[in-house]
Amino acid sequence: MTLSGNIAIAGVYEHPTRWAPDKSDYQIMGESARGALEDCGLGIDDVDGLFAAGMGMGVMGVVTLAEYLDLKPRYLDGTNIGGSSFVAHVNHAAGAIHAGLCDVALILYGSTAASQAMAIGTGGRGGQDAHASFISPYGLTTVGSYALVAQRHMHEYGTRPEQLAEIAVTMRKHASLNPAAKMRNEISVADVLESRVISDPLHLLDCCIISDGGGAIVVTSAERARDLAKPRVLLRGCGEAVCHQETGAPDLLTIAARQSSEQAFRMSGLTQDDVDVAAIYDSFTITLLVTLENLGFCKPGEGGAFVEGGRIGLGGALPVNPDGGGLSSNHPGMRGIFLVIEAARQLRGECGPRQVEGAQVGLVHGTGGTLGVAHSGATLLLTGD
Repeated sequence: MTLSGNIAIAGVYEHPTRWAPDKSDYQIMGESARGALEDCGLGIDDVDGLFAAGMGMGVMGVVTLAEYLDLKPRYLDGTNIGGSSFVAHVNHAAGAIHAGLCDVALILYGSTAASQAMAIGTGGRGGQDAHASFISPYGLTTVGSYALVAQRHMHEYGTRPEQLAEIAVTMRKHASLNPAAKMRNEISVADVLESRVISDPLHLLDCCIISDGGGAIVVTSAERARDLAKPRVLLRGCGEAVCHQETGAPDLLTIAARQSSEQAFRMSGLTQDDVDVAAIYDSFTITLLVTLENLGFCKPGEGGAFVEGGRIGLGGALPVNPDGGGLSSNHPGMRGIFLVIEAARQLRGECGPRQVEGAQVGLVHGTGGTLGVAHSGATLLLTGD
């Protein structure tokens, strides 16, 4: 039996908080778990697979979380590959359910990154990674790495700052339609270009926001999901990949999304032309631009032109991040779970004024780590029931 079409996302929940100094990460996860289970009509006793990752969970984090939830699941997965972790968790849950290792998988994330004043993107790199000793002494930060990717794209293809800025403008326009978004005041291309430079050529408004937040996803078999409370969202294809510095001369513009999406499209039998809505990690405007290229929606170097003219906005050929993305809705350190939640809600037709009309096929892509240094990619292709 093939995995494609036999696994479903049955329930989702996005925690409404963007600022929660009175809550712990685990409390946000617990409240999100309750919300997702209520969404699909299951209870905590139905859960026998637990998946989670977090910025401060540590080696035993998923075990501690199981104790917090008073769960004794028969399948555990604490895979942490950065912001793409939860997209990958859907893939892993599908494999576990397909193999009979669990029946109902609960995927969780919670973070108080903003209220704990975490320096995400601009702080120095840690010393545990093998490459850190070659990078940290020279002051290269996360945003600095992304700025190098942007500079390279501009050098190779003539991409303009105005094109990157248009991505930020579109995400903010989407966020203005999302009551839960942190930043809802619309902005212009001029506003982006006039905001202060963080790392040339990236301005403040080219960078994701920092917030608190969390969410939950329930994954089960398509057969079991058939009789649950909400319409099924079926998993059609999935893929994972990693990019790193290889022998020291990496191609900064070829990212993990190329490999992971090729696998997902191959498994699904779908093509880029079939996709009605996309949820793509947008840690910076350049992240979204190069990811669109590597996902195959346009050729390398054509990303700048692709994002112009409303193409990735609501009503455009490929609406991207209708919730406002990490640039405007929320970004509590690791954002992959919100990509899956938004795509599922879009395919269930639940998104009100930001709903993509007639959305039947959704693509999700998460990125974890740092473009240009080492990063992961995870891609899902989903369809409405």
